[in-house]
Amino acid sequence: MSEAAGPSSAPKGPGATRGISVGASPTTPSSTYLDLVAAETAIAAAAAPRITSAHDGASRDDASAIRSASDSLQPELVELSHRIFEYAEEGFEETQSVADIAELLAEHGITARVGAFGLDTALVAELVIGEAAQDAPTVAILAEYDALPGVGHGCGHNIIAASAVGAFLALVEAGRTRALPSGRIVLYGTPAEEGGNGKEIMARAGAFDDVDAAIMIHPFGYDVTDQPFIGRRILRVRYYGVPAHASASPFQGRNALDAANLNYQATGLLRQHLYPGDRIHGVIVNGGQRPNVVPEFAELEYYVRSNAAETLKELSLRLEDIANGIALATGTGVEVEWDPLPFTMPLRYNTPLSDRWAVHQEARGRRVLTKASVPSHLAASTDFGNVSVRVPGIHPVIAISPPDVSLHTREFAEYATSDAASTAIADASAGLALVAADFLADPNLRAAARADFDAAGGALDVEGFFS
Repeated sequence: MSEAAGPSSAPKGPGATRGISVGASPTTPSSTYLDLVAAETAIAAAAAPRITSAHDGASRDDASAIRSASDSLQPELVELSHRIFEYAEEGFEETQSVADIAELLAEHGITARVGAFGLDTALVAELVIGEAAQDAPTVAILAEYDALPGVGHGCGHNIIAASAVGAFLALVEAGRTRALPSGRIVLYGTPAEEGGNGKEIMARAGAFDDVDAAIMIHPFGYDVTDQPFIGRRILRVRYYGVPAHASASPFQGRNALDAANLNYQATGLLRQHLYPGDRIHGVIVNGGQRPNVVPEFAELEYYVRSNAAETLKELSLRLEDIANGIALATGTGVEVEWDPLPFTMPLRYNTPLSDRWAVHQEARGRRVLTKASVPSHLAASTDFGNVSVRVPGIHPVIAISPPDVSLHTREFAEYATSDAASTAIADASAGLALVAADFLADPNLRAAARADFDAAGGALDVEGFFS
């Protein structure tokens, strides 16, 4: 005779709770990996050799005048940085930021043009030193001032702007007391680095046609001359299906969302086979309208990144194959669109100019490293890469935060108006001005910078590279 089922063995009713209720809060990412990286970096940095330069650069007296002029500008530059931080204007909408830059330049006797190269918030100011000979060198100092949605200047572009303006004005003011080496300095305000690729738009309009070198800085968690910034393209994949009633006659449909889902999975599986440092990350931006209709249209958007222009081209072709193969498998149509906004190229550093930056920063008490001593695989992208493959350039990073604080976060934004940020503006504005003066003064440095650029491949046909 069997025993009656007890309460513990009774089947649960429809109102019973099943599983675990998690709630809306995500888990906290572990810091273990970043802690290990920081420990390894500290060991490598301690063993790293001091960076030196084989070139003389500007004279001692010229350099002293530039440093003095830069130091005198710091209260104005920090105030400018803080105002731009508060504006937090997104790309192509930086009207107040660029107006404040133009106003500060005007206070120092410099007329700037706002609305240049077809962009309403681009800026150009020019300083001609000595004889305006046709063969006199030209250095472009680049400013950024766009912010990010949600996190504002978690990018620290307010510091980039103040440092570039400070470097330009340091040369202006020093030139009023000394006869600096002949040449031309242009200050470019470059909109929409965050996704809009303003520098590429300016380049296609001729901004860098007569430029011999381009220089700028970016705030970061380390001081590094050549922190890698990798190339990036935008890919949009659109699938076109056939709508049908999802319950009554699904066999009459062709499901565009299924195609998008397979594309996302196939791209995820591809990640195992990417070259080291390559990145693919994406979202489904459209996946249908209602569950009872077989989706007629679905769209994905990816950011596709690689360390080299050639490998970025290879990766692009593989993603096109995935998109077309899945259309064949699902009976959908497909449309592949590359670069709805201009792409960014991997950043190419110029070693002779980078070395001059490191020497000047060491004089200000900074321990400047190379990518050999820091976690270079933690890389992002910048539209300065497109400039650096057109003319010799540098884009060093300067520390304002602890190494474990990530760019594009609210935490990094807190450092963007800190005392460390003010110190970085002082060091960066003087450093950029001195590198520019070195370039004007030293023909051997100019020749070495050009030789280094040519050895790395020379000027690329950026517009036609992926055609």
